[in-house]
Amino acid sequence: MAQDAHAAVDTVYRADWGRIVATLIRLVGDFDVAEEAAQDAFAAAVTQWPADGVPDLPRAWIIRTARHKAIDRLRRQRRFADKMALDTPTDAPLAVEPPDYDPDEIPDDRLRLIFTCCHPSLAPEAQVALTLRTLGGLTTDEIARVFLVPVATMAQRLVRAKGKIRTAGIPYTVPDTRDMPARLDAVLTVIYLIFTEGYAATRGDTLVRTDLCAEAIRLARLVRVLMEPPAPAEATGLLALMLLHHSRRDTRLDAAGDLVLLEDQDRSRWDRSQIAEALPLVEESLRGGAGPFALQAAIAALHCQAPRADDTDWPQIVRLYDLLERLQPSPIVALNRAAAVAMVDGPKTALALMDRLAGDLDGYYLLHAARADLLRRVGSLDEAATSYTRALALVTNDAERRFLERRLREVQRFTS
Repeated sequence: MAQDAHAAVDTVYRADWGRIVATLIRLVGDFDVAEEAAQDAFAAAVTQWPADGVPDLPRAWIIRTARHKAIDRLRRQRRFADKMALDTPTDAPLAVEPPDYDPDEIPDDRLRLIFTCCHPSLAPEAQVALTLRTLGGLTTDEIARVFLVPVATMAQRLVRAKGKIRTAGIPYTVPDTRDMPARLDAVLTVIYLIFTEGYAATRGDTLVRTDLCAEAIRLARLVRVLMEPPAPAEATGLLALMLLHHSRRDTRLDAAGDLVLLEDQDRSRWDRSQIAEALPLVEESLRGGAGPFALQAAIAALHCQAPRADDTDWPQIVRLYDLLERLQPSPIVALNRAAAVAMVDGPKTALALMDRLAGDLDGYYLLHAARADLLRRVGSLDEAATSYTRALALVTNDAERRFLERRLREVQRFTS
C-alpha cells in the first residue's frame, strides 16, 4: 500500500505540478508562497497517503492542502489580509470545480502563468527560466543546464524575476489580443523548452516525459487559437515541430528502457496521424516566413517523410541548417548542423566543425557524445573513449547514461 501511495504522489507531481502551482498562484497571488505551499502539500501526501489511502481526487487534495498551508504561511508572515481575500472560513473544503471566469478570458491558469512570466518588463532569459520553474517544475540546477549557466546565476535570475512581478504588480492575466504579439516570442520559447524537457528529460530514469510533451502541445494549440487569424507563422511552426517529434515517442526507447537512435527506430510505429497533421502546418509556417521554428519543423519533416533512414535527404537538411544558423546563430545550432554535415561530407569534416565549438559547449554532454561517435566512425578509438568518458561525466539522464556506457565499452574492447 505504501509503495502504491508513493507512486501516486510521484505521478501527481510529474503530471500536475504546473497546474497545481498555477492554481495556487491565482489563489494566493505570490509565486514563492505558492511553490512552498505546493511542496509542503506533497510532503504531507508522502506521509498521509500511505496511512489513509490515496484520495479519489489526488490533485484536488494537493491543492486543498496547499491552499490551507499557504493561508497559514501568510498569516504567520502577517500578510494574510493583503494577499488573500477569502469569504469562506479556512476549514471549508476547496471546490474541485474550476472557478467562474469572465467569458472574454481564457479559463486556464497555466496560460495565465505563462503570460505573467513572459511580461515584457522581465528580461527574456528570466521569462523563460521562471516559467520552466513554476509551470514545468524543473529545479534550478536543471534550468541552469538548459541555459548553460552556473546554478548560482540561475538562482539569482529567478529571485529577481519573482521580485519584479511582486513589486511591479504584474497582473496574473492573459493579455488582450492586441498585446499578445509583444510576448509571443517568449511564450513560444517557453512552450518549446517545456516540450524539450519532456522529450529528453534532464534527469531521471526515463528519457521521455509524455505529460510535459502533451502539455506543451496543448498550450501551443491554445496560443494559436488566441492569436488573431491567420495564426503567426512561428506559432504554427512550433506546433508542427512538436507534433513531428512527438510522433516518434514510442520508438525512442526499447523494451528495456534504453535509448534507440533515430536511424535505428522502427518507423512503422511512428504516429502517422500526428505526422499527417503536422506536414500541412510546416508548409503553412514556411509560407508565412522561414523563422527558426518553421525551419526546425521543416528539418523534422524531412526525417519523418523518409521511409528508411538511408532515404533521408541530408543535403536538404544541411541547407536548412545553413538558413537556421544565419537566422539564429548559436553553438547548439552549429552542433546540429555539424552532425548533418557528417552525413553528407563525412565524419572528418564534421569533426573539424565540432572542434570549433569546444570553447562554447565544453560543459554540454551532447557535444562530447557526438564527437565520440564521429571519432569511433573514423577509427580513432582512444580519442572516442576519452570523449565518451567526458560525456558520461556530464550526462544526467539514466537512459542516455546507459547508452553512452554501452558505446564506451564497445570502443574499449578494441583499445585494451
